[in-house]
Amino acid sequence: MSNSAVKAKGFFRLNIEEDGKIVGDSGWVENQVTNLGFLNYLVNLIGAAAGSKQIGFVALGSGGTVAAAGTTLPGEISSSTQRKAVTFAAVASTTAQFTATFASSASFLSGASNLSNIGLYAATTTNDTLFSGNTFASSACGTNQNVNVTYQIRFS
Repeated sequence: MSNSAVKAKGFFRLNIEEDGKIVGDSGWVENQVTNLGFLNYLVNLIGAAAGSKQIGFVALGSGGTVAAAGTTLPGEISSSTQRKAVTFAAVASTTAQFTATFASSASFLSGASNLSNIGLYAATTTNDTLFSGNTFASSACGTNQNVNVTYQIRFS
């Protein structure tokens, strides 16, 4: 018998853009998939169970690390009102990629803020369960700057 364990890992990259130039880059960072993220987004989806979820939105925050048992993004900016819809692409047979832009013209920040974490959700509602997320080196972001997000879930 062969060992064919499947692993799911998430990675994200966040860029802060001003006047068309990248002024901040997190580089690729591995994330924490939450316990309910595995259950609600992966296990239930495979079994076509009622209540299964699909990733549809990304959120930014100014808080700390996402715990394995976490259900929300610590310090989420403006809570559910500022989650951005993601665009999905299968970039390889084992990689799902989600991209989004938090545009300064959409006033996603009410004032300058330090961004330090990111997370994926199915919906914009505040009671939605966090799929995954993590922290990165805190970056100052002004109201005149865009934030571009690329988030990948890789299976191996």
